[in-house]
Amino acid sequence: MVKKQVRRRKRRKSKQALIGYLFLSPVFLFYSIFLVFPIGFSLYLSFHRWNMLTPPLKARYMGMKHFTYLLIQDETFLIVLKNTLFYALGTVFIGMILALIVALAFSRTKYSSIWRFVYFAPVVTPPVAIGMIWGYLYRPTDGLINTVLRWFYLPGQQWLSSPAQALPSIMITGMWAGVGFTMLIFIAGLKGIPEMYYDAARIDGANFWQAFWHITLPLLKPTILFVLVTGMIGAWQVFDLVFMMSSGGIDTGVVPFESVGVVALHMYQTAFRYMRMGRASAMAFILFLVVLAFTLIELRVLRRGGVESY
Repeated sequence: MVKKQVRRRKRRKSKQALIGYLFLSPVFLFYSIFLVFPIGFSLYLSFHRWNMLTPPLKARYMGMKHFTYLLIQDETFLIVLKNTLFYALGTVFIGMILALIVALAFSRTKYSSIWRFVYFAPVVTPPVAIGMIWGYLYRPTDGLINTVLRWFYLPGQQWLSSPAQALPSIMITGMWAGVGFTMLIFIAGLKGIPEMYYDAARIDGANFWQAFWHITLPLLKPTILFVLVTGMIGAWQVFDLVFMMSSGGIDTGVVPFESVGVVALHMYQTAFRYMRMGRASAMAFILFLVVLAFTLIELRVLRRGGVESY
């Protein structure tokens, strides 16, 4: 009798597990088709030479030649790595400071919800549209920015045509587009700090800056960690803004590719313009390792600073 009950329970549990797996199967299928398979296929291509004209299984095996070429011989790849690092550090750190200032200014104001909407609007705007809008703003002849400069008798600038100004101009656009999301994250972190800490600090005679350095900033470390890690991961993969705002200058030869090129753009051109899918796949995995290394370093440094204690 006891054995029969045990068998029934096992059958019931097996049936419940089977039903659960059936409900999860669409998710697993979607995950496998659109994530696992592309990663595996890209890894396969990184060790082969394939131009999309022959079957993938007949691609020529290259071993580690793609990786050694990119890291040793391809000067362009090393330059775009440097450009991407410059873009990531600039947009993330400067954008984080600006977002924190905005969050502190509007977290407890009367019309804070309106200002949050204003600053968050670029986040929900497609990057392609942002690139087109800012491309018009940066136009040398009739762009709004140069028009305003001429009102004050200042010379107009070749914002997207100058090798020295093109990448910083795109970085400004990237910071403008992302500051709203970072601001909301910081506002959420500020809301999580108990008000009694500030009340106690005011009783002790602390001013705004003392409260910021000794209360706000230490208790915001987990939020800063989240913003820093996610921001760096996103900045290293930037493509659409750079593509939309610099493709005209690159295609016409006005702006050298080495001045504004980033890893994702170089990867795109290698794969779809020069039909070198294997080398582009190797770039993707090198980029993955670089982002992983930066993420681990950031986690280690910030944890040493006491993030885990909060």
